Amino acid sequence: MRKDGARRTGFTAVACGVLAVFLSACGGSEGGNGAVKGHGGAGAKGENAPARAVDLTRIPEVGNRLQARIPSNAHQVVAVYGEGRDSADSTVVLYAKSGSTWEVRRSWQAHNGTKGWTTDHHEGDKRSPVGVFSLTDAGGVLDDPGALLPYDHSAAYQAPRDWARSHWHDFDYVVAINYNRRVGTPPDDPDRPLGQSKGGSIWLHMDHGSGTSACVSVPKPAMEYLLRTLDPRQHPVIVMGDKADLKV
Repeated sequence: MRKDGARRTGFTAVACGVLAVFLSACGGSEGGNGAVKGHGGAGAKGENAPARAVDLTRIPEVGNRLQARIPSNAHQVVAVYGEGRDSADSTVVLYAKSGSTWEVRRSWQAHNGTKGWTTDHHEGDKRSPVGVFSLTDAGGVLDDPGALLPYDHSAAYQAPRDWARSHWHDFDYVVAINYNRRVGTPPDDPDRPLGQSKGGSIWLHMDHGSGTSACVSVPKPAMEYLLRTLDPRQHPVIVMGDKADLKV
């Protein structure tokens, strides 16, 4: 899904403004693949079974409010478990539905907004929005790694070179989180249906070892795996928030 040169030039100019606001720290991995022991669920690969009983017909540690917002046709869920309302640390777990139960496919250490989480996100608050959002569009600086979602390959995603070097690879791979954006457009589409004040350009992208402006960041191997696994036919969504808000 490429655009013409004028469109890309325009985005590059906007990137230093819009994306500079949306990002206060993003890109690159901390080392290794970032894999961690997962949350509850059947079929966790390379992980220990949970010590306590888990209702596998639900996404573990997610309460009724958000559980009800997961579409019935969603068979892939990326769950982001934030360590605390004011923490930038989180764990990402990919679940896949098999019959009526959810199975853990992978889990990774991750980061979210530098200041934590919010149920009322606004531009520049450096907090990630709590909620359930669909995942439909991907892109990045690097060639398509075999993504199942539509992949918008463009150098326009490259982070500005006046950012810290640790952030230069933040957007090598991205998956748009469908918060305040037009579904079905490339991740860099600037339209914000709820208005500019509600923020936007919130993505899954590559981690640089610390918090972001509002995005969720994971190591490069995690992004590669997600891009090759998230399948539009499975209607993937992301359920994200701090552990307390997730359980409501």
